[in-house]
Amino acid sequence: MSSSSSEVREPGFPSCVLITGATGGIGGALALEYAAGGTRTLILQGRNAARLSELSAACQAHGARVVTHELDVRDHEALMTWLSAACEADMPELVIANAGVNINTGEQQQGEAWQDVHRLLDVNVKAVFATVHGVLPAMRARGHGQIALVSSLAAWRGLPETPSYSASKAAVKVYGEAMRDALAAEGIRFNVIMPGYVESQMCFDMPGPKPFLWKPEKAARVIRRGLQANRARISFPFPLNLGCFLLSVIHPAVSGWILKRLGYGD
Repeated sequence: MSSSSSEVREPGFPSCVLITGATGGIGGALALEYAAGGTRTLILQGRNAARLSELSAACQAHGARVVTHELDVRDHEALMTWLSAACEADMPELVIANAGVNINTGEQQQGEAWQDVHRLLDVNVKAVFATVHGVLPAMRARGHGQIALVSSLAAWRGLPETPSYSASKAAVKVYGEAMRDALAAEGIRFNVIMPGYVESQMCFDMPGPKPFLWKPEKAARVIRRGLQANRARISFPFPLNLGCFLLSVIHPAVSGWILKRLGYGD
């Protein structure tokens, strides 16, 4: 293992970070961002064993100790059992619930298949809530900790091509905001991350325009800084965030017309 960067941690970098969905675009970039900044231990969950191994090696090259775990987060009991054990063994200071999937209504707008919707809700909503329930007892016992939940700008206003995905991310946004208020007095920080379009396979598989597309590394830097500052919402990029927010507050008939003019729902 290299002894380069992690011997001296940069200010504000937690010593131990746990990331679910680490094999995705944002998850992998976050792992490397924290490893490069001197985080001593990274606990990375994913389903792609080859990608986990590759990511582990890249993080170790920065001097981080890496613990990987191959797990399908739809097995919520197994997920919570693993998280509880990870908290006992390594006491992560920051947990990022990043695992997520996307589905859409199809090329012919035929609609979402029920089994796909069921799977999406198991990953995007139930697994996120299960992650919180798995790590929260240890953080409450210590009296401090930080939990970041990855939502989406789609949480502001649902997109016609991805209704279930949009709804799932809205649920995560509202849950995270409520938990932030509920646990603040106990020293537990909750943050909601609301990315726009970030380069990844999941992003490229989505239909419709992708304005203001960001590289994962840029997104990871913005997220890390936002978490360091304990921002309630970390939403980006600014122009798309502002536009999505405005779509959420104007009349639905008007916002629907605007979305169609922009190429969504054609």
